[in-house]
Amino acid sequence: MSALLADTPEDILLENAIRDARARGLPFAGSVPPVEAWALVESGRAVLVDVRSSGYVPGSIHVAWASGTALTRNPRFLRELEARVGKSDVLLLLCRSGKRSALAAEAATKIGFTAAFNVADGFEGELDGEGRRGRLGGWRLHGLKWVQD
Repeated sequence: MSALLADTPEDILLENAIRDARARGLPFAGSVPPVEAWALVESGRAVLVDVRSSGYVPGSIHVAWASGTALTRNPRFLRELEARVGKSDVLLLLCRSGKRSALAAEAATKIGFTAAFNVADGFEGELDGEGRRGRLGGWRLHGLKWVQD
């Protein structure tokens, strides 16, 4: 991927995420913070794939990683992803906390997607000291676009 990137701020951001992922031994391209992820989407440099089972970000592609109250893994996830985006597209995968989207990015990478990134902190971020989400980081805390169903 490195040889294909120019020296735009967006490309430098992705290169840094790739370097960090390699240094940490991550099995996918890397993680991108929510604000930077949205900038990549707005610039047309990346495709946002919302893998949550409910809610969505306008302009994103929705492919649920899991569904139901037990969050049962969607056995068609990879086929659905392949039908919606190209394997060389820069993908930014978003879930509630960044954990399921990291698993989705790993699965996508294993079948040949070359630039599957996780959106760090996900939609609601990590749990705070009171066991609540939405206070420590994530897409919503930064005031980025979203719709609740």
